[in-house]
Amino acid sequence: MLRLRSSVDAERAAPFADLLRGVDGVRRVVRQPDEASADAIVFAADVEPAAADRLVEEIAALGIPVDDYVLTKVDVVAPLRRHHAGEIEGFAWVEVLGQARVNSRPLARYLALISVAAVLAALGVIESSSILIIGAMAVSPDLLPICATCVGLVAGRRRLAQRSFMTLTLGLALVVVVAAVLSALLKAGGFLPDGFTVEDSTLSNLATTDYSTVLIALVAGIAAMLSFETRTSAAVGVAISVTTMPASAYLGVALGAGGSEEALGALVVLAINVALLILSGSLTLLLQRWLPNRSRAPI
Repeated sequence: MLRLRSSVDAERAAPFADLLRGVDGVRRVVRQPDEASADAIVFAADVEPAAADRLVEEIAALGIPVDDYVLTKVDVVAPLRRHHAGEIEGFAWVEVLGQARVNSRPLARYLALISVAAVLAALGVIESSSILIIGAMAVSPDLLPICATCVGLVAGRRRLAQRSFMTLTLGLALVVVVAAVLSALLKAGGFLPDGFTVEDSTLSNLATTDYSTVLIALVAGIAAMLSFETRTSAAVGVAISVTTMPASAYLGVALGAGGSEEALGALVVLAINVALLILSGSLTLLLQRWLPNRSRAPI
Protein backbone atom coordinates (compact mmCIF):
# COMPACT_ATOMS: atom_id res chain seq x y z
CA MET A 1 0.00 0.00 0.00
CA LEU A 2 1.15 3.56 -0.77
CA ARG A 3 0.43 6.76 1.16
CA LEU A 4 -0.02 10.15 -0.49
CA ARG A 5 0.52 13.42 1.38
CA SER A 6 0.19 16.74 -0.38
CA SER A 7 -0.10 20.42 0.43
CA VAL A 8 -1.85 22.49 -2.25
CA ASP A 9 -2.95 26.11 -2.34
CA ALA A 10 -6.57 26.87 -1.54
CA GLU A 11 -7.45 27.69 -5.15
CA ARG A 12 -6.54 24.19 -6.33
CA ALA A 13 -7.87 22.36 -3.29
CA ALA A 14 -11.29 21.65 -4.85
CA PRO A 15 -10.00 20.23 -8.18
CA PHE A 16 -7.35 18.25 -6.30
CA ALA A 17 -10.02 16.72 -4.07
CA ASP A 18 -12.08 15.84 -7.16
CA LEU A 19 -9.00 14.22 -8.67
CA LEU A 20 -8.46 12.00 -5.62
CA ARG A 21 -12.10 10.98 -5.58
CA GLY A 22 -12.02 10.21 -9.30
CA VAL A 23 -9.02 7.89 -9.42
CA ASP A 24 -10.00 4.29 -8.80
CA GLY A 25 -7.76 2.80 -6.10
CA VAL A 26 -7.45 5.99 -4.02
CA ARG A 27 -9.26 5.67 -0.70
CA ARG A 28 -9.60 7.17 2.76
CA VAL A 29 -8.96 10.73 1.62
CA VAL A 30 -8.35 13.17 4.48
CA ARG A 31 -8.43 16.97 4.08
CA GLN A 32 -7.31 19.47 6.71
CA PRO A 33 -5.78 22.97 6.97
CA ASP A 34 -2.02 23.35 6.68
CA GLU A 35 -0.86 24.81 9.98
CA ALA A 36 2.34 26.10 8.35
CA SER A 37 0.48 28.08 5.68
CA ALA A 38 -2.89 29.78 5.98
CA ASP A 39 -3.50 29.52 2.23
CA ALA A 40 -2.79 25.81 1.85
CA ILE A 41 -4.74 22.60 2.37
CA VAL A 42 -3.15 19.26 3.32
CA PHE A 43 -4.48 16.06 1.76
CA ALA A 44 -3.68 12.49 2.78
CA ALA A 45 -4.89 9.32 1.11
CA ASP A 46 -4.23 5.58 0.77
CA VAL A 47 -3.24 4.58 -2.75
CA GLU A 48 -3.18 1.05 -4.10
CA PRO A 49 -0.04 0.33 -6.16
CA ALA A 50 -2.03 -0.30 -9.34
CA ALA A 51 -3.39 3.27 -9.15
CA ALA A 52 -0.08 5.00 -8.42
CA ASP A 53 1.03 5.57 -12.01
CA ARG A 54 -2.24 7.12 -13.11
CA LEU A 55 -2.41 9.25 -9.97
CA VAL A 56 1.05 10.72 -10.57
CA GLU A 57 0.11 11.52 -14.18
CA GLU A 58 -3.11 13.23 -13.09
CA ILE A 59 -1.30 15.28 -10.43
CA ALA A 60 1.23 16.47 -13.02
CA ALA A 61 -1.59 17.38 -15.44
CA LEU A 62 -3.21 19.46 -12.69
CA GLY A 63 0.00 21.49 -12.38
CA ILE A 64 0.92 20.40 -8.86
CA PRO A 65 4.71 20.81 -8.41
CA VAL A 66 6.67 17.70 -7.44
CA ASP A 67 7.78 19.43 -4.23
CA ASP A 68 4.16 19.73 -3.07
CA TYR A 69 3.43 16.02 -2.68
CA VAL A 70 5.13 12.81 -1.62
CA LEU A 71 4.17 9.19 -2.29
CA THR A 72 5.57 6.68 0.21
CA LYS A 73 5.28 2.93 0.70
CA VAL A 74 3.75 1.51 3.88
CA ASP A 75 3.50 -2.07 5.08
CA VAL A 76 -0.02 -3.39 5.53
CA VAL A 77 -0.36 -5.48 8.70
CA ALA A 78 -4.11 -6.09 8.60
CA PRO A 79 -6.48 -6.92 7.10
CA LEU A 80 -4.72 -9.10 4.52
CA ARG A 81 -7.56 -9.44 2.07
CA ARG A 82 -8.32 -8.54 -1.51
CA HIS A 83 -9.61 -5.07 -2.28
CA HIS A 84 -12.40 -4.87 -4.81
CA ALA A 85 -10.32 -2.67 -7.17
CA GLY A 86 -6.95 -4.28 -6.87
CA GLU A 87 -4.35 -5.97 -4.78
CA ILE A 88 -2.76 -4.63 -1.60
CA GLU A 89 0.69 -5.56 -2.89
CA GLY A 90 0.52 -4.66 -6.56
CA PHE A 91 2.98 -3.39 -9.13
CA ALA A 92 3.67 0.35 -9.05
CA TRP A 93 5.76 1.42 -12.02
CA VAL A 94 6.47 4.84 -10.53
CA GLU A 95 8.09 3.17 -7.50
CA VAL A 96 10.34 0.94 -9.63
CA LEU A 97 11.34 3.89 -11.78
CA GLY A 98 12.28 5.89 -8.68
CA GLN A 99 14.48 3.08 -7.38
CA ALA A 100 16.16 2.81 -10.77
CA ARG A 101 17.07 6.50 -10.74
CA VAL A 102 18.61 6.18 -7.28
CA ASN A 103 20.71 3.14 -8.24
CA SER A 104 21.81 4.36 -11.68
CA ARG A 105 24.75 6.41 -10.41
CA PRO A 106 28.14 5.15 -9.17
CA LEU A 107 27.82 6.32 -5.58
CA ALA A 108 30.82 6.09 -3.25
CA ARG A 109 29.23 3.26 -1.26
CA TYR A 110 28.65 1.26 -4.44
CA LEU A 111 32.30 1.60 -5.45
CA ALA A 112 33.51 0.77 -1.94
CA LEU A 113 31.39 -2.38 -1.68
CA ILE A 114 32.34 -3.65 -5.09
CA SER A 115 36.04 -3.06 -4.31
CA VAL A 116 35.70 -5.16 -1.15
CA ALA A 117 33.91 -7.83 -3.16
CA ALA A 118 36.74 -7.74 -5.71
CA VAL A 119 39.37 -8.47 -3.05
CA LEU A 120 37.37 -11.39 -1.68
CA ALA A 121 36.66 -12.81 -5.13
CA ALA A 122 40.29 -12.48 -6.24
CA LEU A 123 41.53 -14.29 -3.15
CA GLY A 124 38.82 -16.89 -3.72
CA VAL A 125 40.14 -17.56 -7.22
CA ILE A 126 43.78 -17.64 -6.07
CA GLU A 127 43.10 -19.87 -3.07
CA SER A 128 40.46 -21.96 -4.90
CA SER A 129 38.08 -21.05 -2.07
CA SER A 130 34.36 -21.28 -2.82
CA ILE A 131 33.60 -19.68 0.55
CA LEU A 132 35.46 -16.50 -0.39
CA ILE A 133 33.69 -16.42 -3.75
CA ILE A 134 30.32 -16.68 -2.00
CA GLY A 135 31.36 -13.92 0.39
CA ALA A 136 32.23 -11.69 -2.56
CA MET A 137 28.85 -12.35 -4.15
CA ALA A 138 27.10 -11.46 -0.89
CA VAL A 139 28.93 -8.11 -0.68
CA SER A 140 28.66 -7.11 -4.33
CA PRO A 141 25.94 -4.52 -5.17
CA ASP A 142 26.01 -5.12 -8.94
CA LEU A 143 22.37 -6.28 -8.95
CA LEU A 144 21.18 -2.67 -8.54
CA PRO A 145 22.60 -1.12 -11.73
CA ILE A 146 21.66 -4.26 -13.67
CA CYS A 147 18.01 -3.82 -12.71
CA ALA A 148 18.17 -0.05 -13.23
CA THR A 149 19.40 -0.72 -16.77
CA CYS A 150 16.41 -3.00 -17.38
CA VAL A 151 14.01 -0.36 -16.09
CA GLY A 152 15.57 2.29 -18.34
CA LEU A 153 15.26 0.05 -21.40
CA VAL A 154 11.64 -0.94 -20.74
CA ALA A 155 10.61 2.62 -19.87
CA GLY A 156 12.26 4.03 -22.96
CA ARG A 157 14.47 6.24 -20.79
CA ARG A 158 17.67 6.12 -22.81
CA ARG A 159 19.69 8.32 -20.47
CA LEU A 160 18.67 6.25 -17.47
CA ALA A 161 19.61 3.02 -19.25
CA GLN A 162 22.94 4.43 -20.40
CA ARG A 163 23.81 5.83 -16.98
CA SER A 164 22.90 2.56 -15.25
CA PHE A 165 24.86 0.46 -17.72
CA MET A 166 27.90 2.70 -17.35
CA THR A 167 27.66 2.32 -13.56
CA LEU A 168 27.53 -1.46 -13.97
CA THR A 169 30.45 -1.41 -16.42
CA LEU A 170 32.48 0.80 -14.09
CA GLY A 171 31.82 -1.57 -11.18
CA LEU A 172 32.79 -4.72 -13.08
CA ALA A 173 35.87 -3.00 -14.54
CA LEU A 174 36.85 -2.01 -11.01
CA VAL A 175 36.61 -5.67 -9.97
CA VAL A 176 38.95 -6.65 -12.80
CA VAL A 177 41.45 -3.89 -11.96
CA VAL A 178 41.46 -4.61 -8.21
CA ALA A 179 41.84 -8.36 -8.80
CA ALA A 180 44.64 -7.78 -11.31
CA VAL A 181 46.56 -5.38 -9.06
CA LEU A 182 46.13 -7.58 -5.99
CA SER A 183 47.27 -10.75 -7.75
CA ALA A 184 50.23 -8.94 -9.35
CA LEU A 185 51.34 -7.60 -5.96
CA LEU A 186 51.02 -11.02 -4.36
CA LYS A 187 53.05 -12.56 -7.17
CA ALA A 188 55.74 -9.87 -6.96
CA GLY A 189 55.92 -10.26 -3.18
CA GLY A 190 56.48 -14.00 -3.43
CA PHE A 191 53.18 -14.95 -1.84
CA LEU A 192 52.22 -17.03 -4.86
CA PRO A 193 54.05 -20.18 -5.95
CA ASP A 194 56.66 -19.79 -8.69
CA GLY A 195 55.08 -20.03 -12.09
CA PHE A 196 51.56 -19.58 -10.71
CA THR A 197 48.90 -18.97 -13.33
CA VAL A 198 45.15 -18.75 -13.01
CA GLU A 199 44.86 -22.23 -14.54
CA ASP A 200 46.24 -23.56 -11.25
CA SER A 201 42.97 -22.60 -9.56
CA THR A 202 40.34 -25.31 -9.26
CA LEU A 203 37.82 -22.66 -10.35
CA SER A 204 39.05 -22.70 -13.93
CA ASN A 205 35.50 -23.52 -15.10
CA LEU A 206 34.76 -19.80 -14.60
CA ALA A 207 36.36 -19.23 -18.01
CA THR A 208 34.22 -21.74 -19.89
CA THR A 209 30.73 -21.41 -21.33
CA ASP A 210 28.10 -24.13 -21.68
CA TYR A 211 24.32 -24.51 -21.58
CA SER A 212 24.24 -24.03 -17.80
CA THR A 213 25.85 -20.59 -18.17
CA VAL A 214 22.94 -19.45 -20.31
CA LEU A 215 20.22 -20.97 -18.12
CA ILE A 216 21.69 -19.62 -14.88
CA ALA A 217 21.98 -16.09 -16.27
CA LEU A 218 18.41 -16.14 -17.63
CA VAL A 219 16.78 -17.27 -14.38
CA ALA A 220 19.04 -14.95 -12.36
CA GLY A 221 17.77 -12.01 -14.39
CA ILE A 222 14.18 -12.90 -13.52
CA ALA A 223 15.01 -13.19 -9.83
CA ALA A 224 16.92 -9.91 -9.97
CA MET A 225 14.00 -7.95 -11.37
CA LEU A 226 11.43 -9.41 -8.99
CA SER A 227 13.67 -8.78 -5.97
CA PHE A 228 14.38 -5.23 -7.14
CA GLU A 229 10.66 -4.47 -7.26
CA THR A 230 10.02 -5.85 -3.78
CA ARG A 231 13.20 -4.36 -2.26
CA THR A 232 14.62 -7.75 -1.33
CA SER A 233 17.69 -7.33 -3.51
CA ALA A 234 20.04 -7.84 -0.56
CA ALA A 235 18.73 -11.38 -0.09
CA VAL A 236 18.86 -12.27 -3.79
CA GLY A 237 22.12 -10.48 -4.60
CA VAL A 238 24.20 -13.61 -4.02
CA ALA A 239 22.28 -15.52 -6.68
CA ILE A 240 22.71 -12.67 -9.16
CA SER A 241 26.40 -12.07 -8.54
CA VAL A 242 27.20 -15.71 -9.26
CA THR A 243 26.99 -14.68 -12.91
CA THR A 244 29.25 -11.61 -12.66
CA MET A 245 31.67 -11.49 -9.72
CA PRO A 246 33.52 -14.82 -10.18
CA ALA A 247 34.12 -14.25 -13.90
CA SER A 248 35.26 -10.64 -13.31
CA ALA A 249 37.69 -11.68 -10.57
CA TYR A 250 38.97 -14.61 -12.64
CA LEU A 251 39.64 -12.21 -15.51
CA GLY A 252 41.55 -9.86 -13.19
CA VAL A 253 43.67 -12.65 -11.69
CA ALA A 254 44.45 -13.95 -15.17
CA LEU A 255 45.72 -10.51 -16.18
CA GLY A 256 47.66 -9.89 -12.96
CA ALA A 257 49.14 -13.28 -12.13
CA GLY A 258 49.39 -14.90 -15.53
CA GLY A 259 47.08 -16.86 -17.77
CA SER A 260 46.23 -14.47 -20.59
CA GLU A 261 44.67 -17.27 -22.63
CA GLU A 262 42.16 -17.87 -19.84
CA ALA A 263 41.40 -14.13 -19.62
CA LEU A 264 39.60 -14.16 -22.98
CA GLY A 265 37.38 -17.04 -21.89
CA ALA A 266 36.46 -15.24 -18.66
CA LEU A 267 35.68 -12.06 -20.60
CA VAL A 268 33.34 -13.97 -22.91
CA VAL A 269 31.56 -15.59 -19.95
CA LEU A 270 31.15 -12.20 -18.27
CA ALA A 271 29.78 -10.55 -21.43
CA ILE A 272 27.29 -13.37 -22.04
CA ASN A 273 26.09 -13.30 -18.44
CA VAL A 274 25.56 -9.55 -18.35
CA ALA A 275 23.70 -9.57 -21.67
CA LEU A 276 21.40 -12.41 -20.59
CA LEU A 277 20.77 -10.83 -17.17
CA ILE A 278 19.62 -7.61 -18.82
CA LEU A 279 17.57 -9.50 -21.41
CA SER A 280 15.65 -11.70 -18.96
CA GLY A 281 15.23 -8.85 -16.45
CA SER A 282 13.80 -6.57 -19.13
CA LEU A 283 11.44 -9.27 -20.42
CA THR A 284 10.23 -9.91 -16.86
CA LEU A 285 9.45 -6.24 -16.40
CA LEU A 286 7.74 -6.02 -19.79
CA LEU A 287 5.54 -8.98 -18.95
CA GLN A 288 4.48 -7.37 -15.69
CA ARG A 289 3.58 -4.12 -17.43
CA TRP A 290 1.50 -5.91 -20.04
CA LEU A 291 -0.39 -8.26 -17.76
CA PRO A 292 -3.32 -6.85 -15.80
CA ASN A 293 -2.83 -6.40 -12.07
CA ARG A 294 -4.59 -9.45 -10.67
CA SER A 295 -5.71 -10.00 -7.11
CA ARG A 296 -4.29 -12.80 -5.04
CA ALA A 297 -6.36 -15.32 -3.21
CA PRO A 298 -7.14 -14.38 0.39
CA ILE A 299 -4.73 -15.67 3.01
